[in-house]
Amino acid sequence: MKKALLAAAAAAALGIALPAFAQNVAIVNGKPVPKTRVDMLATQLAKAGRPVSPEMQGQLKDEVIAREIFMQEAQKRGLDASDDYKAQMELARQTILIRELFADYQKANPVTDADVKAEYDRFVAANSGKEYRARHILVENEDQAKKIIADIKKGAKFEDIAKKQSKDPGSGANGGDLDWASASSYVPEFSQAMVKLGKGQMTQEPVKSQFGWHIIRVDDVRDAQLPKLDQVKPQIAQKLQQEKLAKFQQELREKAKIE
Repeated sequence: MKKALLAAAAAAALGIALPAFAQNVAIVNGKPVPKTRVDMLATQLAKAGRPVSPEMQGQLKDEVIAREIFMQEAQKRGLDASDDYKAQMELARQTILIRELFADYQKANPVTDADVKAEYDRFVAANSGKEYRARHILVENEDQAKKIIADIKKGAKFEDIAKKQSKDPGSGANGGDLDWASASSYVPEFSQAMVKLGKGQMTQEPVKSQFGWHIIRVDDVRDAQLPKLDQVKPQIAQKLQQEKLAKFQQELREKAKIE
């Protein structure tokens, strides 16, 4: 009780009401720095994915006090009256308000689990089917391609020729290996020829595309290996959220009367 009276007397001597004093983290050059600034900074950090631990409270307090010191100095120099400052403040105001608009829309129009599942099902339907483990040798002209086919039929190794003669730098160094991929991953001329081949078969005639002349061999075929829903759920949700927001923005533009 005695300590409380002494604290009250000290506060009165300083001209500070106890409730107001309790609400401030410091008084800088006679100006109170409210605790709400610490709370606001903590909230913004949390929104940015950096939750504030109890150990960080002291750092936040120091940061808020430092900002007050620097702001006071800037105001003393009249920088808050400059045109540049006013222009930047207006741009910041617009940015914050627009960000709040979009956040409010997303809160009111969340992406549901049903939305994600429907999008995943569409993805599966579009990408199901076969995948091919193919190799190819890419050369500049038909005659060169025909000679390579003849050499392979005589016993030359496909992989060795790919390493030496293929002009596709990505696969050539790996013996022409294109890894697993669906037929839709390739240009039409290539995929049409590839899907006609069985496991272990090679094209008997060169295949022409915009890149040159191909000799194609299929090493293996399997059913498409697609990721499970749980593996891609965050990416799908983010994609749908972006699409919803883009549609909202477009609707606002279309409704606006611009003269």
